[in-house]
Amino acid sequence: MLKERPLGIMLIGYFYILGAVVLIITLFTNASEQFGIAVRFGVPNVPENIMRVLVAIISLIVSYGYLKLKKWGYWFMIINSLYFLVVSIGLALQYNQQPFIGNGIWSIIVLIYTLSKRNFFNNKNVTVCHS
Repeated sequence: MLKERPLGIMLIGYFYILGAVVLIITLFTNASEQFGIAVRFGVPNVPENIMRVLVAIISLIVSYGYLKLKKWGYWFMIINSLYFLVVSIGLALQYNQQPFIGNGIWSIIVLIYTLSKRNFFNNKNVTVCHS
């Protein structure tokens, strides 16, 4: 019996793709934030535009593997979420404000959901396309 890819995996994967697209768009705008993407990822000395490109590329790669239910996509999402959670907690303690608290909460949600769906990754009985 074939099982479909869970809705939550699709939502998380597409959310990361949307985030990557937004980051790419912000390269061509004058978007300014109190805390840039480099600060949010714990590397404030990296130039903002380089960090936006790196995060966008990594997000697209991770979301591809995640949406295709690849084992490496599962592990990259876990590692990415753990890293972002640790950095977000550290920054939330330092600044005690958004966006760090929300980023930490998002990372916890992604981690819990992804860990709960680990049996879907690299399972040949899962449908990854909807017709």
